Amino acid sequence: MVREGLEARINQEPDMEVCGLAEDAQHAMQLVEQVKPDLVITDLSLEGKPGLELVKDLGRAHPDLPVIVLSIHDENLWAERVLRAGAEGYIMKSQATQKVIDAIRQVLGGGIWVSEHVNSMLLQKVARGGVGSRGSPLDPLSDRELEIFHMIGTGLRLREIAVKLFLSMKTVEVHREHIKEKLGVKSSADLIRYAVTHNLGV
Repeated sequence: MVREGLEARINQEPDMEVCGLAEDAQHAMQLVEQVKPDLVITDLSLEGKPGLELVKDLGRAHPDLPVIVLSIHDENLWAERVLRAGAEGYIMKSQATQKVIDAIRQVLGGGIWVSEHVNSMLLQKVARGGVGSRGSPLDPLSDRELEIFHMIGTGLRLREIAVKLFLSMKTVEVHREHIKEKLGVKSSADLIRYAVTHNLGV
């Protein structure tokens, strides 16, 4: 529904046309090869390979292809990670659809698109020598660890996370232990409560 709604809105622009819709990262990579788009819009939450990995894969295979990430995930945590992965823009789904159109035009014009809040945050970080003025407790987590933390918060069990990320159960367990250590959480039950609470924005 989100893809189709976005497609309809973009196609209303006289100089824009959606040339393909993909259900997952694998299909997206195949479609890019077939239709040669000028720009890709992706979510972070995809079936199979996470959207952040898709951004990195696209950057390696098509270094001149701009990518915009459109997601529900907190921009304070993900926007900088997405830009570091090679994307040219990050938009929260809660923003107006017109913002997506504005972002497309800016990115196709060679620019970067983030919200004013994220832009200010990144500028403050540069001014402070790479140290953010208001760091998140989740900043120490790697991209993979943050993905797993988020999945734990949505109620997925480790085995389900392993299947979704194409990882072994042992690898996911190791990531969980690293997350607990970095966040100063002692038990797995405490980690689940922490992750659920964070996902609820409490």
